[in-house]
Amino acid sequence: MKPASVSDYRELARRRLPKMFFEYIDGGSYAEVTLGRNTADLEAIALRQRVMRDMSTLDMSVEVFGQTMSFPVGLSPVGMAGMYARRGEVQAAKAAASAGVPFCLSTVGVCSVEEVAAAGMPPWFQLYMLKDRGYMAELLARAKAAGCPVLVFTVDLPLPGSRYRDIRSGFTGSSGLSGALNTAWQGVTHPEWLWDVWLRGRPHTLGCVQSAVTEGRKVTDFLSWISRNFDRTVTWADIEWVRKTWDGPIVIKGILDPEDAREAVKAGAQGLVVSNHGGRQLDGVRSSISALPAVVDAVGGELEIFMDGGVRSGLDVLKALALGARACFVGRPWAYALGAGGQPMVEKMLGTLRSELATAMILTGCNVARNADKTLLDVAP
Repeated sequence: MKPASVSDYRELARRRLPKMFFEYIDGGSYAEVTLGRNTADLEAIALRQRVMRDMSTLDMSVEVFGQTMSFPVGLSPVGMAGMYARRGEVQAAKAAASAGVPFCLSTVGVCSVEEVAAAGMPPWFQLYMLKDRGYMAELLARAKAAGCPVLVFTVDLPLPGSRYRDIRSGFTGSSGLSGALNTAWQGVTHPEWLWDVWLRGRPHTLGCVQSAVTEGRKVTDFLSWISRNFDRTVTWADIEWVRKTWDGPIVIKGILDPEDAREAVKAGAQGLVVSNHGGRQLDGVRSSISALPAVVDAVGGELEIFMDGGVRSGLDVLKALALGARACFVGRPWAYALGAGGQPMVEKMLGTLRSELATAMILTGCNVARNADKTLLDVAP
């Protein structure tokens, strides 16, 4: 199948990946209510078509923290991407660099920050706070030494939400002989993945925190370690602690409430990501796009505002820009594309989003992406 949309990359990834890894990418927490809202609420927003305008030139670029994005889309942090394609984080980072957009490396990526940075443009670095502050300080120093320009501090995961699909697929909670047989069967029945990732993509460790992990030999074993080591005591005051080690821009990821957005401003953050973790944490909360306007009203102009969650097309990107986002970050779309065929597919997927955004801009009469506002939306009377 020749992919034409994000849903096509999803289908190709479903075919190529072992079930446990596809379900890890695709699923949400609990009944997946919020996962569904993220896409449904974006679909429900109508764009306002305008015609007979000179749209011979388009400017899709935006500048954030001194970095020019060729168009307002970045790659969100996705855990264990190195299990979707051989050295997956490196391939995704190269695709992002080729497209002129930022790639954000997850704390729990398979590839280390040093490996990703050495492959090209240093990534933005996403931080989960672990209980061992000494190790956290060391990790931040490593990211700084690797040249990472922006720190993305994810704050909506003091513990992982329960993801039923992962239990059913055997990704979590599967042990003993039956668990080993299930894992082996999923591997051998996906020979292309087995050769590319399992045999040629080693080591399968969490590169950024490898030295802190003291148990387990499979990448899926690390999840239980992570859940025990996330720090639930973190408060806004800890931003000051982070600042002692990190002197670059800090972006707070996981904001849905305007009051939390104001706290981010008071804590000295330079940006925030309106996000519900892709519907993978507290199920039943509002969608990212529905939370965006109130956050923009509360703190717009005081810091950079991004959004992730539910973006599946360039049309969705324009809707988020119209409601006040500076840019969108996408997670599942690039993970699907990576699982479908590595760096070339991620590059193609980003090209698809860019083309769709161009079409949406032309047909709404918006020739400069950074000027997008609510006048691009068709509001029902």
